[in-house]
Amino acid sequence: MTGGAGYIGSHAAKILQRAGYRVVVYDNLTAGHRGAVKYGDLVVGDITDVTALRAALRQHRISAVMHFAAFLDVGESVRDPVKYYRNNVVGALSVLEAMAAESVTHFVFSSGCATYGEPIETPITEAHPQQPINSYGETKLAVERALPHHERAYGIHWVALRYFNASGADPDAEIGEDHSPEIHIIPRAIAAASGGPGLQVFGDDYPTPDGTCLRDYVHVTDLADAHLKALEAIAETGKSGAYNLGTGHPHSVREVIDTVERVIGRQVPWTLAPRRPGDPAVLYAAPQKAHNGLHWTPRYGDLEAIVRTAWEWHRTHPNGYGDT
Repeated sequence: MTGGAGYIGSHAAKILQRAGYRVVVYDNLTAGHRGAVKYGDLVVGDITDVTALRAALRQHRISAVMHFAAFLDVGESVRDPVKYYRNNVVGALSVLEAMAAESVTHFVFSSGCATYGEPIETPITEAHPQQPINSYGETKLAVERALPHHERAYGIHWVALRYFNASGADPDAEIGEDHSPEIHIIPRAIAAASGGPGLQVFGDDYPTPDGTCLRDYVHVTDLADAHLKALEAIAETGKSGAYNLGTGHPHSVREVIDTVERVIGRQVPWTLAPRRPGDPAVLYAAPQKAHNGLHWTPRYGDLEAIVRTAWEWHRTHPNGYGDT
């Protein structure tokens, strides 16, 4: 698991190890945490280092790769596209190069709904045109477009999982979300209500019912489960493809704030800020293809349940992995 010391990767490691797989995390710890690697072995290395990647694949006799390692801040990607292309595209291609050299032929790719850009229609199906409006989405799409070529040339079967908004935390509160800086709304709202910096709401003049952006919040454990099911699908069928991962039920920024206040019993102080460049008004999934093709159904589809798991992690780990 490249990037397995990060938010989604650490949850996937737990799901996979509990399902009987032997997990090896490959991470340079730039954004990940040693404390998040509670399941599997840790190899510290960079995804652009093909020699180190090949050595790890060979030493641990790896049969499949899940590629989580990527920068993910949309706003930063607009300001600094070179950083995003170097890590997200060059890094992914380096992983694929190492896999081809070591004859590893199963690949699960962390993609995202940002590949779609501004929706033409919602809910968004996998057939929706992919026209990203920021360089983060462009980097994910560039890798997706490279995958069929690698399959034809090197026999690498793949699944690209287009996440919508990853959220929540491990229901056991063992692992959770700890970004620096934190960019996701639920932990930022929890922090604001707990005495941290006030929350900024980026725009309230979108063409939505309350003027704030609508997003599809999908629980991180459900995302992790989808990776397990994607790996099993590749092994069973050998068929490659892309799948949306979302609940199909969007919630606005204001709804998220109201839910956080209700769950933790405190007010979330917030101020209005200008729109962020590259933010679409509405993004939510049509998840039927994943239901049918991967036999995947989110277990934590309710926003309040998602917020409750996030709150339990932050309540018991107020300093994130610094507490461990």
